[in-house]
Amino acid sequence: MRRAKALLIVQTLMLLLLILGWSTYINFQIGWLSSFVVLLGSMYSYQRLIKLKVAQYEASEDRDAIDKIDDPYELYDESAPMPDAQAVIKEEKARLKAQTFNGLKTGVPAMVSLYRLAPYALLVIGFIALRNNGILALMPYMLGLGVGILSALLFGKELFTPSQSEY
Repeated sequence: MRRAKALLIVQTLMLLLLILGWSTYINFQIGWLSSFVVLLGSMYSYQRLIKLKVAQYEASEDRDAIDKIDDPYELYDESAPMPDAQAVIKEEKARLKAQTFNGLKTGVPAMVSLYRLAPYALLVIGFIALRNNGILALMPYMLGLGVGILSALLFGKELFTPSQSEY
């Protein structure tokens, strides 16, 4: 309910731009809506990706996480046999290649998500529509983009920040 009231207040303040003219209002409104939707879509897409990764994460109980970071090959463990240096180097290279591929594999779904592509399409179509109709005014449009970014950050922070009960 608080979010709806905040958006209503923002939209009411934007209506005051009609005093400056329809062109100023529509440029500001399209810029605001475009950037607002782009940021909310990005936030939602990344939130879904993070929740998916957290759900897939399985903590191993055999070794402490700090031990794995400090001594990945158990070089300081007296009971473990000394590994072959060449084998360790090959294993580390393979791990780095796999890590690079996994990073790309996890980043691409977030980049090409419908929640991100559709808002960018709205941004481009809105700009082209203003330009083709001869009513594009860059100053109100850019100010609308900036205000949209700020309002999406504030709105998205409240919307996408997990509550204490989710921890």
